[in-house]
Amino acid sequence: QVQLVESGGGLVQPGGSLRLSCAASISLFNIKAMAWYRQAPGKQRELVAHFTSGGNANYADSVKARFTISRDNAKNTVYLQMNSLKPDDTAVYYCNTNPAGLVWGQGTQVTVSS
Repeated sequence: QVQLVESGGGLVQPGGSLRLSCAASISLFNIKAMAWYRQAPGKQRELVAHFTSGGNANYADSVKARFTISRDNAKNTVYLQMNSLKPDDTAVYYCNTNPAGLVWGQGTQVTVSS
């Protein structure tokens, strides 16, 4: 069973930055469409950023120009660099494929608050 382990979350002030990591227990070399999702309290899980099958990165409008998804296939890891964080970015962040086809990890909590 594939395991996804997210890390890097924490408490940050508005305007701050965080870098999330997602380590997979399998090679990601052939899994093109990796993605980051988030779920805020009382809301549905939403797609935040993802790679297309062609290797391009797409972003939700709410995070465009602030978040950057990247990957290191040699380390089986996907990253999410988050800059200019806002309180509305507060959520548990998860990685998975797009569409989600792997077992969800535990996620990593990101809290943006002064």
